[in-house]
Amino acid sequence: MRLLRSAAPMALATFPAFLGSEMAGLTPERRAVTPPITTPATGGLPERPPATCPVSRPPSRPFVPPAPYPAKPGEGAFWFGTAKLWTGLPVDGAWRGLGHYSPTTPGFRQKIFWWREGYYWLADPTPELKVTGRRLDGPAPPFVIPRATNGYKGDLKSFMLVGADIPTYGCWEITGQFKWDKLTFVIWVGP
Repeated sequence: MRLLRSAAPMALATFPAFLGSEMAGLTPERRAVTPPITTPATGGLPERPPATCPVSRPPSRPFVPPAPYPAKPGEGAFWFGTAKLWTGLPVDGAWRGLGHYSPTTPGFRQKIFWWREGYYWLADPTPELKVTGRRLDGPAPPFVIPRATNGYKGDLKSFMLVGADIPTYGCWEITGQFKWDKLTFVIWVGP
């Protein structure tokens, strides 16, 4: 059984933290070198995603993955997508406190986990998953992650994984494409 080192401390009940930051071991001096965007009302980033950022929210009819995947991702998160491609997102629509991958990496690192019915990690160690991101609320370079890896954890089963370096805070549209299936969501990235 292969377990990704990065997934080892994750428990299903802490799924939002699993989707959250990789800040462990980073000092404040090694975080947040990208200047934040500002809003006229607060002089800084809003605490919650602004109304102008159409973050992906839990649908009225929640997606429930097919067996044997868990029916719920954990407190504070929801499954988003279809059996062809899905991911876990925070209910409030925001990723906060993301750290940098390294002291010299300018972007904010987020691990994004993806599932597909029938995907088997041992048969596909380098899945054909491409992830792209573009900022919706201001200028920023887009990002492209052309390579993904695989992983397995008993309660989550087989999954695909990418490490996204998001160039700056703000409102981001992220699209995953696995073979011919696409999934797009919008997320607020803040400090």
